[in-house]
Amino acid sequence: MSVREGTYELGPGDGRLLLRTSRSGLGRRAGHDLTIEATNWTAEAVVREPLEESSGKVVVVVDGLEVREGTGGVKPLSEKDRLDIADNLRKVLEARHHPEITFTATAIRAGAGEIEGDLTITGRTKPVRVRAELDGDRLRGGATVQQTRWGIKPFSAFFGALRLADEVEVEFDLRLPVDD
Repeated sequence: MSVREGTYELGPGDGRLLLRTSRSGLGRRAGHDLTIEATNWTAEAVVREPLEESSGKVVVVVDGLEVREGTGGVKPLSEKDRLDIADNLRKVLEARHHPEITFTATAIRAGAGEIEGDLTITGRTKPVRVRAELDGDRLRGGATVQQTRWGIKPFSAFFGALRLADEVEVEFDLRLPVDD
């Protein structure tokens, strides 16, 4: 079984794209570690042999980021908390002016399990390296993104005693078309 050469359009029905945040600061026990799912995204994968000649682009709609889970904290994450976090997320990511986050692959190193590319958040583009593993029809991987690299100040509360860690973990698990 191998992935067929060709151009493929993917979206939420083909897998999951998750963001995981953690807390820092003296008040971290009060907050939550969050799992946020991108529910509105598209990807175009151009698959070639050898895989190093492939390319891809992912577009995530900021308004489609939804809080799925909040762990830790003094009390459970409420529905109001979820809505407040989503509203704050849209403000921090400047969704009105920059409604999309994009990743465009610039180099694929199949043997090393890496994809290099340009990530654009809030209108700023920076290079990133993504871990990627192709296992049959599944493409899994992720990257660590530091918010401050894109000029984003991590959320804080209680006069800075509770704050989001600068690092956000991005994870994906996608199903690709295959030949039997």
